[in-house]
Amino acid sequence: MAPMFDPRPWGTTDLAPIYPNHHFDQKIGESWLTGDNGKVANGAFKAKTLAELSKELGPELVGDAPADQHRFPLLLKFLFPAEKLSVQVHPDDEGARAIGEPNGKTECWYVAHAKSGAKIGLGLKPGVTREQFAQSIHENRAEELLNWINVFQGEMIYVTGGTVHTLGPGSVIVETQQQSDTTYRLYDYGRPRELHLELGIAAIKEKTLAGKVLRPAPKEEGRNRRSSLIAAPYFVVDLFEMKDVYPQTFETNDDSGKSSAQILVAVEGCALIESPGREPVTLTKGDAVVIPASLKEFSVRPQWTVEFLKAYVPGAALPEPATRM
Repeated sequence: MAPMFDPRPWGTTDLAPIYPNHHFDQKIGESWLTGDNGKVANGAFKAKTLAELSKELGPELVGDAPADQHRFPLLLKFLFPAEKLSVQVHPDDEGARAIGEPNGKTECWYVAHAKSGAKIGLGLKPGVTREQFAQSIHENRAEELLNWINVFQGEMIYVTGGTVHTLGPGSVIVETQQQSDTTYRLYDYGRPRELHLELGIAAIKEKTLAGKVLRPAPKEEGRNRRSSLIAAPYFVVDLFEMKDVYPQTFETNDDSGKSSAQILVAVEGCALIESPGREPVTLTKGDAVVIPASLKEFSVRPQWTVEFLKAYVPGAALPEPATRM
Protein backbone atom coordinates (compact mmCIF):
# COMPACT_ATOMS: atom_id res chain seq x y z
CA MET A 1 0.00 0.00 0.00
CA ALA A 2 1.11 3.59 -0.63
CA PRO A 3 1.02 5.52 2.68
CA MET A 4 -1.10 8.69 2.63
CA PHE A 5 0.30 11.44 4.85
CA ASP A 6 -2.44 13.53 6.43
CA PRO A 7 -1.71 17.04 7.82
CA ARG A 8 -3.08 17.75 11.30
CA PRO A 9 -2.51 20.76 13.61
CA TRP A 10 -1.28 18.43 16.39
CA GLY A 11 1.22 16.63 14.13
CA THR A 12 4.92 17.06 13.40
CA THR A 13 7.29 17.56 10.45
CA ASP A 14 9.58 14.81 11.84
CA LEU A 15 8.04 11.33 11.56
CA ALA A 16 11.06 9.48 12.98
CA PRO A 17 11.56 6.76 14.01
CA ILE A 18 9.07 5.30 11.52
CA TYR A 19 9.86 7.48 8.47
CA PRO A 20 13.28 9.01 9.28
CA ASN A 21 14.02 9.93 5.66
CA HIS A 22 10.75 11.74 4.97
CA HIS A 23 10.75 15.53 5.32
CA PHE A 24 7.61 17.66 5.35
CA ASP A 25 6.90 21.38 5.21
CA GLN A 26 3.66 21.01 7.19
CA LYS A 27 2.71 19.11 10.32
CA ILE A 28 1.73 15.51 9.58
CA GLY A 29 -0.48 13.78 12.12
CA GLU A 30 -1.31 10.48 10.44
CA SER A 31 -0.05 8.05 7.83
CA TRP A 32 -3.03 6.13 6.45
CA LEU A 33 -2.11 2.62 5.32
CA THR A 34 -5.41 0.96 4.42
CA GLY A 35 -9.03 2.12 4.24
CA ASP A 36 -11.41 2.97 1.41
CA ASN A 37 -9.07 5.53 -0.16
CA GLY A 38 -5.86 3.55 0.33
CA LYS A 39 -4.07 2.99 -2.98
CA VAL A 40 -2.12 -0.04 -4.11
CA ALA A 41 1.53 0.77 -4.78
CA ASN A 42 2.58 -2.10 -7.06
CA GLY A 43 1.52 -4.87 -9.41
CA ALA A 44 -1.55 -5.31 -11.61
CA PHE A 45 -3.77 -3.26 -9.30
CA LYS A 46 -1.37 -0.34 -8.90
CA ALA A 47 -3.12 3.01 -8.18
CA LYS A 48 -6.48 1.34 -7.56
CA THR A 49 -8.13 2.01 -4.19
CA LEU A 50 -9.16 -0.64 -1.70
CA ALA A 51 -12.76 0.59 -2.08
CA GLU A 52 -12.65 -0.08 -5.83
CA LEU A 53 -10.98 -3.46 -5.41
CA SER A 54 -13.33 -4.56 -2.63
CA LYS A 55 -16.36 -3.86 -4.82
CA GLU A 56 -14.72 -5.56 -7.81
CA LEU A 57 -13.20 -8.61 -6.10
CA GLY A 58 -15.44 -9.03 -3.06
CA PRO A 59 -14.54 -12.05 -0.91
CA GLU A 60 -11.49 -12.82 -3.07
CA LEU A 61 -9.87 -9.77 -1.46
CA VAL A 62 -11.86 -9.25 1.74
CA GLY A 63 -12.65 -12.88 2.66
CA ASP A 64 -15.81 -14.38 4.11
CA ALA A 65 -15.16 -13.39 7.76
CA PRO A 66 -16.25 -9.71 7.42
CA ALA A 67 -19.99 -8.99 7.51
CA ASP A 68 -19.76 -6.86 4.35
CA GLN A 69 -17.69 -8.78 1.82
CA HIS A 70 -17.61 -5.88 -0.66
CA ARG A 71 -16.03 -3.28 1.62
CA PHE A 72 -12.53 -3.40 3.04
CA PRO A 73 -13.14 -3.95 6.76
CA LEU A 74 -10.18 -2.43 8.60
CA LEU A 75 -8.42 0.92 8.55
CA LEU A 76 -4.83 0.93 9.85
CA LYS A 77 -2.66 4.00 10.28
CA PHE A 78 0.27 5.49 12.18
CA LEU A 79 -0.38 8.49 14.43
CA PHE A 80 2.35 11.01 15.34
CA PRO A 81 1.00 13.31 18.08
CA ALA A 82 3.33 16.19 18.94
CA GLU A 83 0.52 18.03 20.77
CA LYS A 84 -2.75 16.89 22.35
CA LEU A 85 -5.35 15.65 19.91
CA SER A 86 -8.87 16.95 20.18
CA VAL A 87 -11.04 15.17 22.74
CA GLN A 88 -13.40 13.03 20.70
CA VAL A 89 -15.77 10.09 20.67
CA HIS A 90 -16.94 7.60 18.04
CA PRO A 91 -20.36 5.95 18.03
CA ASP A 92 -20.76 2.23 18.56
CA ASP A 93 -22.59 0.13 15.95
CA GLU A 94 -26.02 0.83 17.39
CA GLY A 95 -25.45 4.58 17.53
CA ALA A 96 -23.99 4.70 14.03
CA ARG A 97 -26.88 2.81 12.47
CA ALA A 98 -29.34 5.17 14.16
CA ILE A 99 -27.91 7.99 11.99
CA GLY A 100 -27.70 5.92 8.80
CA GLU A 101 -24.07 4.77 8.99
CA PRO A 102 -23.29 1.07 8.33
CA ASN A 103 -21.22 0.59 11.49
CA GLY A 104 -19.58 2.34 14.39
CA LYS A 105 -15.92 2.76 15.20
CA THR A 106 -14.18 0.63 17.78
CA GLU A 107 -10.39 0.80 17.57
CA CYS A 108 -7.17 -0.26 19.24
CA TRP A 109 -3.81 1.48 19.63
CA TYR A 110 -0.46 -0.31 19.62
CA VAL A 111 2.22 1.88 21.20
CA ALA A 112 5.12 1.48 18.75
CA HIS A 113 7.28 4.10 20.51
CA ALA A 114 6.79 6.24 23.61
CA LYS A 115 8.84 8.92 25.31
CA SER A 116 8.96 9.12 29.08
CA GLY A 117 5.74 10.67 30.39
CA ALA A 118 3.62 9.95 27.30
CA LYS A 119 -0.07 9.90 28.23
CA ILE A 120 -3.49 9.25 26.76
CA GLY A 121 -6.93 10.33 27.92
CA LEU A 122 -9.19 7.28 27.98
CA GLY A 123 -12.75 7.48 29.22
CA LEU A 124 -14.27 9.65 31.92
CA LYS A 125 -13.02 9.68 35.49
CA PRO A 126 -15.03 7.32 37.72
CA GLY A 127 -18.34 8.88 38.73
CA VAL A 128 -18.35 11.59 36.04
CA THR A 129 -21.67 11.76 34.19
CA ARG A 130 -22.35 12.66 30.58
CA GLU A 131 -24.07 15.85 31.75
CA GLN A 132 -21.11 16.89 33.92
CA PHE A 133 -18.74 16.33 31.02
CA ALA A 134 -20.96 18.38 28.69
CA GLN A 135 -20.89 21.22 31.21
CA SER A 136 -17.09 21.01 31.48
CA ILE A 137 -16.79 21.57 27.72
CA HIS A 138 -18.60 24.90 28.01
CA GLU A 139 -16.35 25.81 30.95
CA ASN A 140 -13.17 24.99 28.96
CA ARG A 141 -12.01 22.34 31.42
CA ALA A 142 -13.06 19.08 29.72
CA GLU A 143 -9.60 17.55 29.97
CA GLU A 144 -9.84 17.72 33.79
CA LEU A 145 -12.61 15.08 33.74
CA LEU A 146 -10.75 12.59 31.54
CA ASN A 147 -9.00 9.52 32.87
CA TRP A 148 -5.32 10.19 31.99
CA ILE A 149 -2.94 7.21 31.99
CA ASN A 150 0.72 6.73 31.15
CA VAL A 151 1.55 4.58 28.13
CA PHE A 152 4.68 2.60 27.34
CA GLN A 153 6.17 1.02 24.22
CA GLY A 154 4.65 -2.37 23.44
CA GLU A 155 1.28 -1.78 25.10
CA MET A 156 -2.06 -2.29 23.35
CA ILE A 157 -5.00 -0.02 24.21
CA TYR A 158 -8.61 -0.97 23.44
CA VAL A 159 -10.97 1.93 22.63
CA THR A 160 -14.60 0.86 22.28
CA GLY A 161 -17.22 2.95 20.52
CA GLY A 162 -18.68 5.44 22.99
CA THR A 163 -15.38 5.98 24.85
CA VAL A 164 -14.26 9.62 25.16
CA HIS A 165 -10.57 9.69 24.30
CA THR A 166 -7.54 11.70 23.22
CA LEU A 167 -3.80 11.26 22.74
CA GLY A 168 -1.16 13.37 24.40
CA PRO A 169 2.25 14.05 22.82
CA GLY A 170 5.25 11.75 22.94
CA SER A 171 4.14 8.47 21.38
CA VAL A 172 3.87 6.82 17.97
CA ILE A 173 0.69 4.76 17.63
CA VAL A 174 -0.44 2.09 15.18
CA GLU A 175 -4.24 2.30 15.09
CA THR A 176 -6.44 -0.55 13.91
CA GLN A 177 -10.13 0.31 13.60
CA GLN A 178 -13.43 -0.58 12.08
CA GLN A 179 -13.73 0.97 8.63
CA SER A 180 -15.47 4.21 9.60
CA ASP A 181 -14.56 7.89 9.67
CA THR A 182 -17.39 8.95 12.00
CA THR A 183 -15.69 11.14 14.60
CA TYR A 184 -17.35 13.62 16.94
CA ARG A 185 -14.98 16.34 18.14
CA LEU A 186 -15.97 17.41 21.65
CA TYR A 187 -13.19 19.72 22.80
CA ASP A 188 -10.20 21.19 20.96
CA TYR A 189 -8.27 23.44 23.37
CA GLY A 190 -9.42 26.58 21.56
CA ARG A 191 -8.34 25.52 18.08
CA PRO A 192 -10.70 26.98 15.45
CA ARG A 193 -12.19 23.67 14.34
CA GLU A 194 -15.81 22.56 14.29
CA LEU A 195 -17.20 20.72 17.31
CA HIS A 196 -19.97 18.11 17.11
CA LEU A 197 -21.53 18.47 20.54
CA GLU A 198 -25.11 17.28 20.02
CA LEU A 199 -24.20 14.00 18.32
CA GLY A 200 -21.01 13.61 20.35
CA ILE A 201 -22.59 14.00 23.80
CA ALA A 202 -25.33 11.55 22.81
CA ALA A 203 -22.69 8.98 21.75
CA ILE A 204 -20.77 9.08 25.07
CA LYS A 205 -20.94 6.05 27.34
CA GLU A 206 -20.04 6.79 30.97
CA LYS A 207 -18.59 3.29 31.47
CA THR A 208 -16.95 1.26 28.72
CA LEU A 209 -14.65 -1.74 28.29
CA ALA A 210 -11.75 0.42 27.12
CA GLY A 211 -8.33 0.05 28.71
CA LYS A 212 -4.90 -1.55 28.44
CA VAL A 213 -5.31 -5.07 27.08
CA LEU A 214 -4.28 -7.95 29.35
CA ARG A 215 -2.22 -10.29 27.19
CA PRO A 216 -0.81 -13.81 27.44
CA ALA A 217 2.95 -14.31 27.51
CA PRO A 218 4.65 -14.23 24.08
CA LYS A 219 5.34 -17.54 22.35
CA GLU A 220 8.97 -18.25 21.47
CA GLU A 221 9.69 -20.27 18.33
CA GLY A 222 13.45 -20.52 17.89
CA ARG A 223 14.68 -16.96 17.43
CA ASN A 224 11.18 -15.77 16.57
CA ARG A 225 8.52 -14.46 18.93
CA ARG A 226 4.76 -14.06 18.55
CA SER A 227 2.73 -11.84 20.88
CA SER A 228 -1.06 -11.89 20.85
CA LEU A 229 -1.82 -8.16 21.25
CA ILE A 230 -5.61 -8.24 21.05
CA ALA A 231 -8.42 -10.58 20.03
CA ALA A 232 -11.70 -8.66 19.88
CA PRO A 233 -15.05 -8.88 18.05
CA TYR A 234 -13.92 -6.66 15.14
CA PHE A 235 -10.21 -7.45 14.77
CA VAL A 236 -7.31 -9.62 15.83
CA VAL A 237 -3.82 -8.07 15.98
CA ASP A 238 -0.64 -10.06 16.63
CA LEU A 239 2.98 -8.87 16.83
CA PHE A 240 5.74 -10.94 15.23
CA GLU A 241 9.45 -10.46 15.91
CA MET A 242 11.48 -12.57 13.48
CA LYS A 243 15.24 -13.09 13.50
CA ASP A 244 15.56 -16.49 11.80
CA VAL A 245 16.80 -16.49 8.21
CA TYR A 246 14.10 -19.01 7.29
CA PRO A 247 10.64 -17.88 6.14
CA GLN A 248 7.56 -18.40 8.29
CA THR A 249 4.32 -19.48 6.61
CA PHE A 250 0.92 -17.97 7.41
CA GLU A 251 -2.65 -18.68 6.29
CA THR A 252 -5.51 -16.34 5.45
CA ASN A 253 -7.98 -18.71 7.19
CA ASP A 254 -8.22 -18.74 10.97
CA ASP A 255 -9.28 -21.63 13.24
CA SER A 256 -12.95 -21.04 12.34
CA GLY A 257 -12.22 -21.97 8.73
CA LYS A 258 -13.26 -18.54 7.50
CA SER A 259 -10.89 -16.26 5.60
CA SER A 260 -9.90 -12.61 5.90
CA ALA A 261 -7.53 -10.26 4.15
CA GLN A 262 -4.35 -10.04 6.22
CA ILE A 263 -2.73 -6.64 6.83
CA LEU A 264 0.97 -6.57 7.71
CA VAL A 265 2.51 -3.35 9.10
CA ALA A 266 6.26 -3.20 9.75
CA VAL A 267 7.45 -1.22 12.78
CA GLU A 268 11.11 -2.29 12.57
CA GLY A 269 13.39 -3.96 10.04
CA CYS A 270 12.59 -5.47 6.67
CA ALA A 271 11.20 -8.68 5.15
CA LEU A 272 10.08 -10.23 1.88
CA ILE A 273 6.47 -11.36 1.51
CA GLU A 274 6.42 -14.45 -0.70
CA SER A 275 3.79 -16.61 -2.37
CA PRO A 276 4.34 -19.39 -4.95
CA GLY A 277 4.28 -18.19 -8.54
CA ARG A 278 4.35 -14.49 -7.61
CA GLU A 279 7.00 -11.82 -7.34
CA PRO A 280 8.06 -11.19 -3.72
CA VAL A 281 7.01 -7.89 -2.14
CA THR A 282 9.26 -5.93 0.21
CA LEU A 283 7.87 -4.94 3.62
CA THR A 284 9.99 -2.34 5.41
CA LYS A 285 9.47 -0.05 8.40
CA GLY A 286 6.41 2.17 7.87
CA ASP A 287 5.01 -0.03 5.09
CA ALA A 288 1.75 -1.98 4.96
CA VAL A 289 1.10 -5.01 2.75
CA VAL A 290 -2.41 -6.38 2.18
CA ILE A 291 -2.64 -10.13 1.54
CA PRO A 292 -5.87 -11.03 -0.34
CA ALA A 293 -7.96 -13.67 1.42
CA SER A 294 -8.00 -15.88 -1.68
CA LEU A 295 -4.20 -16.29 -1.54
CA LYS A 296 -4.72 -18.90 1.23
CA GLU A 297 -1.03 -19.09 2.14
CA PHE A 298 2.01 -16.76 2.17
CA SER A 299 5.42 -16.54 3.79
CA VAL A 300 7.43 -13.82 5.50
CA ARG A 301 11.21 -14.02 5.02
CA PRO A 302 13.17 -11.64 7.31
CA GLN A 303 15.98 -9.62 5.80
CA TRP A 304 18.14 -9.88 8.94
CA THR A 305 15.32 -8.97 11.34
CA VAL A 306 11.76 -7.70 11.14
CA GLU A 307 9.04 -6.67 13.59
CA PHE A 308 5.51 -6.39 12.23
CA LEU A 309 1.86 -6.37 13.19
CA LYS A 310 -0.62 -8.71 11.48
CA ALA A 311 -4.28 -7.67 11.60
CA TYR A 312 -7.37 -9.44 10.31
CA VAL A 313 -11.09 -9.95 10.93
CA PRO A 314 -11.86 -13.05 13.04
CA GLY A 315 -14.14 -15.68 11.52
CA ALA A 316 -15.78 -16.62 14.82
CA ALA A 317 -17.60 -14.37 17.30
CA LEU A 318 -14.99 -13.33 19.88
CA PRO A 319 -15.68 -11.89 23.33
CA GLU A 320 -14.51 -8.45 24.40
CA PRO A 321 -10.86 -8.52 25.53
CA ALA A 322 -9.92 -8.23 29.21
CA THR A 323 -8.56 -4.76 30.00
CA ARG A 324 -7.36 -2.64 32.90
CA MET A 325 -6.98 1.10 33.34
